[in-house]
Amino acid sequence: MDTIFALATAPGRAAIAVMRLSGPGSRAVLEKVAGRVPPARRAALRRLRAPGGAVLDEALVLWLPGPASYTGEDSAELHLHGGAAVVAGVGEALVTLGARPAEPGEFTRRAVLNGRMDLTAAEGVIDLIEAETAAQARQALGLAAGGLAVLCADWAGRLTGLLARQEALIEFEDEGLPAGLDAGVADSVAALATEMAERLAVDRGGERVRTGLDVAILGAPNAGKSSLLNALVGREAAIVSARAGTTRDIVEARILLAGLPAVLADTAGLREAGDEIEAEGVRRALHRGEAADILLAVLPCDAPPDEATLALVARRDCITVASKADLGGAVPQGAVAVSARTGEGLPALRARLEEAAARLAPSSCAALLARPRHRAAVQDALRWLDEARAAALPELRADALREALQALGRLTGRVGAEAVLDRVFAEFCIGK
Repeated sequence: MDTIFALATAPGRAAIAVMRLSGPGSRAVLEKVAGRVPPARRAALRRLRAPGGAVLDEALVLWLPGPASYTGEDSAELHLHGGAAVVAGVGEALVTLGARPAEPGEFTRRAVLNGRMDLTAAEGVIDLIEAETAAQARQALGLAAGGLAVLCADWAGRLTGLLARQEALIEFEDEGLPAGLDAGVADSVAALATEMAERLAVDRGGERVRTGLDVAILGAPNAGKSSLLNALVGREAAIVSARAGTTRDIVEARILLAGLPAVLADTAGLREAGDEIEAEGVRRALHRGEAADILLAVLPCDAPPDEATLALVARRDCITVASKADLGGAVPQGAVAVSARTGEGLPALRARLEEAAARLAPSSCAALLARPRHRAAVQDALRWLDEARAAALPELRADALREALQALGRLTGRVGAEAVLDRVFAEFCIGK
């Protein structure tokens, strides 16, 4: 396997830049660039030199022999001065000495392939790097620490035991096995299926923590949707005009709700479109409203309620906003009266949004089934457990249990890892 290197700190001007190496040639490269290799896991000051002898930098050097390293391979770190010229010069020297620049996520990919972590922990690492909120960081830390791997190992261990008992029933059917063994397997399969289904339900909000909530604002033209968006995010994110149909495409802005990231979307006004462009905008608005985690249906106080928005309110749960409250007029029952101009009602509306977001968050502080891939694998395992429970023959039950075990293996990467490695590690930054 090649020896790779990458900058582990952000590029640009900085006091320190950390260059990481990993691979079978790490020690040889380190000896050539730094002279004496320091004792394992002890930082030492070394003068770094290019292959021709030119001094590149004075840096702290760490030697991290495998398998007790991040990747499981022989590794090293060079803590350089952070100037661009220093980093470029050291990089050129490493290439000359036989190392190559790492691909995105290649260090963590090697850690997975070398058994230092499973695929779910690797996904936790990328989620931790990308975390923008405390809730996202807590969830990512639980995943990176192996929380899902431990849970899956428990499920897989119990499945393996059930499969062994089922195989014994098939193999030694005439050997006087204890009575009720077959029924015991069926009961244990049912109990495991129930536990997995409950975990899916508990962790339903995990993906929302990772990716954020989608909040859509819908209503008639000139209902005050764009003004409401601007008031909630505290800046001029959307163009506000008295002219109907100003917003034709979706305008998005990011906010935090109950510690969760959220995208607030202003949409085209709901009405009979005057041209094909506006018609497309209305279609997109309706689609966004149906798919949103939270819907704000805006009914202006200075105009009669429009049929399109009322139909939307009747069709799905939403927060009804009575906009332009400073102009007077009727406030629909249950609506939050708001004025984007004066700020009236905005604290109450924010409180309603926070409550709605909190209901959508996972009940635990760090859900483990946080990605569609995780949920799909557990759902596949559950489907095979249902097949096992319904199987008329012991052989069919054993086959179904094997398939359920395979599904859990795909979740952690122990089975069929190559099928998902490229997709997972494409999300990583270079140097991790």
